[in-house]
Amino acid sequence: MKKVIVTGGAGFIGSNLVDKLIEIGVEVIILDNLSTGKKENINPKAEFIKCDIEEVNPMFSGVDTIFHLAAKTAVQESIENPKLYNEINLKGTINMLEMARRCDIKRFIFSSSSSVYGDTKIPTKETNKTQPMSTYALTKLVGEEYCKLYSKLYEVDTISLRYFNAYGNRMNNEGGYKLVLPIFKEQFLNKQPLTINNDGKQKRDFVNVLDICEANILCGKYENKFNGEVYNVGQGNNYTINEVADMFGTDKIYGNKVIEPFETLADTSKIKNKLKWRPTYNLNDWIQDYKKYT
Repeated sequence: MKKVIVTGGAGFIGSNLVDKLIEIGVEVIILDNLSTGKKENINPKAEFIKCDIEEVNPMFSGVDTIFHLAAKTAVQESIENPKLYNEINLKGTINMLEMARRCDIKRFIFSSSSSVYGDTKIPTKETNKTQPMSTYALTKLVGEEYCKLYSKLYEVDTISLRYFNAYGNRMNNEGGYKLVLPIFKEQFLNKQPLTINNDGKQKRDFVNVLDICEANILCGKYENKFNGEVYNVGQGNNYTINEVADMFGTDKIYGNKVIEPFETLADTSKIKNKLKWRPTYNLNDWIQDYKKYT
C-alpha cells in the first residue's frame, strides 16, 4: 500500500484515516465535495480534489487502494428522501468501483454499516440475516453486494467493513444531523438536560474512530485476497443510551420516537482472527476527557 484514494477524506472517519495513512508514509488523494466534510479536516500533505463521487471520472496512475467512505449517512433523512440516498450512495459506490476497474486499482475497501442487520440476534455475526430498516442501511447492503460482484467479475479485490456506532475526534456536531455524543456534550456544557430518543433503553456498541482507522489500514496491508468478504468492526460490548447519558452525569429528558434497532452488539471474532485487529479505546474514559473541552 503506497498510494491510495480516500473518498470522504474531509469527513469524520475519513479525515482520521487520512492522517493515519500519512503517518505511516502512504501517499493519499482525497475525493470530497465538502457537503459535510470540512476544509480544516484536510491533511495538508494529501492531494485534495473537490468533487461529487457519483460523477467524478478522472484517470489515476499508481494508485493501489481505494478507501470508500463518502456517503450520505443520516438514517431519518434517508427514510424521508430515499431517492437522494439511492442517487449518492449507490451511484457513488458504483462509480468508485468503476474507477478501480478502469484504473487497475487492485483493492477496494468499502465502509459499510451495522445498520444492514436491523433488529437481529446478538452478539451479531457477519452470517446473521440482514434486514435493513432504512434507505441508508439498504444502500450500504446493496453497496456490499456490488463489491462482491466486482470481485467476481472484474478482479477488483473488495472488502466491506460494517462499522458499529463510531465516535471520536471530529464527530459531526453541525447541521440537521448530529451524532448522540456531540448532542450530549453541547447540552452538558450548556447545563441543559440530555435529550434521549425513545426510552433510552436501546443499546449500542460504540467503537472509536481510531480503532476503525486501524481496521482499514490492516485491510490495506493484507497480502492475500478478500474476494468481497464482510467484517464487523465494533467494540464487542454495548451500553444503553441512558448509561451513556449517565457518563456525562446530568439530567435526562425523553423526546422523539424514531425507528431504530433496539440493540447492536458486534461479534468481532472474524476480524480478530483474520487480521489480528483489537479495539483499544474505552468509551467512558474517552467521554470523561471529551466533556472537559469546549
